[in-house]
Amino acid sequence: MPILPARHCNPHAMLERALAAGSLNAVFQPVVRLDTLEVVAHEGLSRCAFMPGNVSILDLLDLARMEGRLVDMELHAARTICGAFAAQGGAGRLLVNLSARAILNDTLRPDEVLTALRTSGLDPARVTIEITERDVVESPALLAHALGYLRAHGVRIALDDFGNGHSNFEMWNEIHPDVVKIDRYLVHGLSRSAGRLAIVRSLCQVAEALGTDLVGEGVENPADLRVLRDLGIPYAQGFLIGRPAPAPVTAARAEARHLLGGPAIPVLPRHRGPVTQRPTQVSHLLIEAPTVDPRQTNEEVMALFGRHPELHAVAVVRDGQPIGLVNRRLMNERMAQPFARELLARKSCTVLMNDAPLVCDEYRSLESLADVLRGEDQRYLADGFVVTSDGHYRGLGTGEALVRRVSELRIEAARHANPLTFQPGNIPTTEHLGRLLEGGERFAVVHADLTDFKPFNDHYGYSRGDEMIRLLSGLLNEHVDPALDFVGHIGGDDFVVLFQSADWEARCLRIIEAFNARAPQLFDADDLAHGGLRGKDRRGEPQFFPCTTVVMGAVELVPPLPQRAASIAMLAARAKRQAKRAGTSLHVFSRAGAAATT
Repeated sequence: MPILPARHCNPHAMLERALAAGSLNAVFQPVVRLDTLEVVAHEGLSRCAFMPGNVSILDLLDLARMEGRLVDMELHAARTICGAFAAQGGAGRLLVNLSARAILNDTLRPDEVLTALRTSGLDPARVTIEITERDVVESPALLAHALGYLRAHGVRIALDDFGNGHSNFEMWNEIHPDVVKIDRYLVHGLSRSAGRLAIVRSLCQVAEALGTDLVGEGVENPADLRVLRDLGIPYAQGFLIGRPAPAPVTAARAEARHLLGGPAIPVLPRHRGPVTQRPTQVSHLLIEAPTVDPRQTNEEVMALFGRHPELHAVAVVRDGQPIGLVNRRLMNERMAQPFARELLARKSCTVLMNDAPLVCDEYRSLESLADVLRGEDQRYLADGFVVTSDGHYRGLGTGEALVRRVSELRIEAARHANPLTFQPGNIPTTEHLGRLLEGGERFAVVHADLTDFKPFNDHYGYSRGDEMIRLLSGLLNEHVDPALDFVGHIGGDDFVVLFQSADWEARCLRIIEAFNARAPQLFDADDLAHGGLRGKDRRGEPQFFPCTTVVMGAVELVPPLPQRAASIAMLAARAKRQAKRAGTSLHVFSRAGAAATT
């Protein structure tokens, strides 16, 4: 608790004054339905009428807790709030805060809570009790039982500040709240954080399964408000909607009404960089396998392989640390050569071991081994690899399992984000297209592609080809409105842009102009002087290819919108092919099928 001013240093006297009639003032903050922006409830809050501004109601509650008067203080605040709400004819529901500690206190009986609510003449059926997050609840089941009496008289229950403090899933599951209020930590910055978005989406699924209404708390940012609505969260509260005021209000702030009255579908945040996966470690491919000592002979190693036919290799270990790896197949081939047994059988197994095997700590991520797969030394394919823990031998892994699992990770990641540009891949692009179709408002789908990219890639190599793809990716992001327009990289040199910007055609032309001005810088001077390069077409025939440019095919959609995303994507691809055949930069299909060429 903050240090109180010296003139208020007598806690007992201060508390007695706080509990006197007229010591508290009530203020009310509106809660709205996000689909209609109707004010459906107010949260009642207390303000101290006699203390200096740097001492809050929370300070008084802490003081009451220390003095053993928490129940008295909370009921006094509840009576003040209910009285003011009833006197001003407040409509809708009233949300009143009570702590779990006060409810579970042996001195507080449920009928005392009901009496406090009814003193003002307010029907308890219009009241929602918010269980605050400030106390650890050792027995949520016991709390649920205590709340049952209030529920039987029509009172609804809310769990406050979920995602912070002591509000947790055990509380949610045990007390079965009618309402869960998502803490402002998760709401603030929701439109910019893929992590927060993932958590809130999960809460939506839990709420749907348990029949709970969600309220987004602490809404201050317009973009966060749009995302809450887009996620289907039914209610919201915050300064953007309305600040606490002495009287209940009948409408949300004009700014919030304007924002939610618009048709735009927000572009949801995503992870920047590689898609975050659930951790997959080297230890997940571990095979427990015996080892050999460097003093053991090749003959003993062959006998070991005979006893363990499943082993592809065996590690050579000295003082617990691996120093090499003996490959079964290579040993068999070597020992099968003429006179090999006579010459090698009794020699140390280190003679036939690979003294530089691939060694991986058990906690190393499999994704980090992608560079190994691209390296020149491919012996790990046959030898496998050694797994260690703090440098000590733990077991083996096979090259086959490593290649298969890393490839699966890459394929799965590419479905969500392209590994070259880190733009959203096919799945998030299709999901956003579906959201636009559900929104029912005008938008455009643009398919962008590079002309004669394969000959450029074959001639200059993948590195420069990747540079050209990244150039297009960067220009697409530079010229779109990130709050309205979605850029997806669906494979190779193919991109899809889902535009809500009204000037989308002009943006496309600026992208085309910028790319066609900068792409020639990626050609060698001699090829640029000739206006292109010589290569082979897809049939292997020699051909001259002009400098690579970008072409776009677009579909402009107006309501009523079709329901099938696949047909729209096919139409945009067809428009792109038409642009290539016609030698134009941008070809547009309207939804009705009429075409215009630029």
